[in-house]
Amino acid sequence: MAANKQTVDPNTALALSVAGELRELTGKLKRRLREESRIGTFTWPQVQVLVRLEREGPATVTTLARAEGVRPQSMGETLSILKAAGLVSGAPDPADGRQTVLSITERCRELIRVNRAAREDWLFRAIQTQLAPDELTQLANAVELLKRIANA
Repeated sequence: MAANKQTVDPNTALALSVAGELRELTGKLKRRLREESRIGTFTWPQVQVLVRLEREGPATVTTLARAEGVRPQSMGETLSILKAAGLVSGAPDPADGRQTVLSITERCRELIRVNRAAREDWLFRAIQTQLAPDELTQLANAVELLKRIANA
């Protein structure tokens, strides 16, 4: 009896290869953008909390802990560091005075804005210096394809 050979469709093989390369590349790009960060000596989880508060608005410790997948005690430690740095402030929850609603400070908003601008500037300069005009067009088209994948 002959060995059962599986044939792989060339498009499937290509898609699998591209998926692996894209995963590695996005990880490398993410690390490079983190290197360009000017947000200070904060850990990535601390930065994630700041970004969440900036995007989603004020929240309680419990809400943040649930969203980040950590225990409320761990989130409390993270927030105490951010409060001490003047990046987060708290106010009594109008619906439940026993809870505190946390939000980012104006200082934090400015730090996030500067950080985003620095990372975008690095990316802009890299694109401008590393790509020819036709490659820039290819990259713009690829960005549209990546958006479709991200929204799938």
